[in-house]
Amino acid sequence: MNIIVTGSSGFLGTALCAYLEAQGHTLTKLSSRNCDLRKPDSLTAFGAEKYDLLFHLAAWTQAGDFCIKHPGEQWIINQQINTNVLSWWAREQPQAKLVFMGTSCVYAPDSELRETDYMLGEPIDSLYTYAMTKRMLYQGARALSKQFGLCYLCAVPSTLYGTGYHTDGRQMHFIFDLIRKIIRGKEYGEPVVLWGDGHQKRELVLVDDFVRILWELTKKFDNEIFNIGAGEEYSIKTFAESICHIVGYPIEKIQYDTSRYVGAKSKCLNVQKIKGAISDYEINPLDNGLRKTIDWFYLEKAYEQH
Repeated sequence: MNIIVTGSSGFLGTALCAYLEAQGHTLTKLSSRNCDLRKPDSLTAFGAEKYDLLFHLAAWTQAGDFCIKHPGEQWIINQQINTNVLSWWAREQPQAKLVFMGTSCVYAPDSELRETDYMLGEPIDSLYTYAMTKRMLYQGARALSKQFGLCYLCAVPSTLYGTGYHTDGRQMHFIFDLIRKIIRGKEYGEPVVLWGDGHQKRELVLVDDFVRILWELTKKFDNEIFNIGAGEEYSIKTFAESICHIVGYPIEKIQYDTSRYVGAKSKCLNVQKIKGAISDYEINPLDNGLRKTIDWFYLEKAYEQH
């Protein structure tokens, strides 16, 4: 297949492109270095090709408290990016299937976090703006599909982890930050201070599993939305204890700063729909994924690069 990918240089984009290339597909990789999606004519140079698939992964966001500090910019920039991609898809690539990322922060905290809840209720305030840009993206794809008969797929991931994460000075997602802090605590004797009281819960999916499952969905389903999650969550304390065990750092040295931002207290996606759609749906156990990720941190000395 001839495939174009936005956000190709990101954590997910890098893993997805490697997977697709290994499958023998032809890729056009877009990133901020060769395509500024904020500009209406940014995709004009790529219109001569006809693509079978358009994977839209690009988004302007970061982990931690980034969304709290930049709500206005997040709204404008992500709306620009998504509008330009949707417009180009409908105008220049109507034969292509659009596969794009939703976000779990769309779900209202009191919802069952199932796909039928995606457009219902109020997201948490700290992530509200980013969540609403993702709802707008989803509605844009649905509207274009309804009027012009276009095909799309929306995938809603839980937090992704694994090898190849970008440790380039941006705020890290919680699991990478935990690993970095605990390794540095062991190697350099630095204090390990985690945000919150450790009781907030999170769900993880290994990025390699996510990419494999996303490809299966892409081949089988049109005009659908799917959560891709583990179906279970663990507390930050549990993650920290597992990492300490693997790294060899004393658990009792962990400190918690309850004054820091922690986001949602719990966020575990309902995976009934996808388990019904993919008969052999499974992901790597947490311990396997953590060991792979920690081995990569040591191999690449990623804990030194933040």
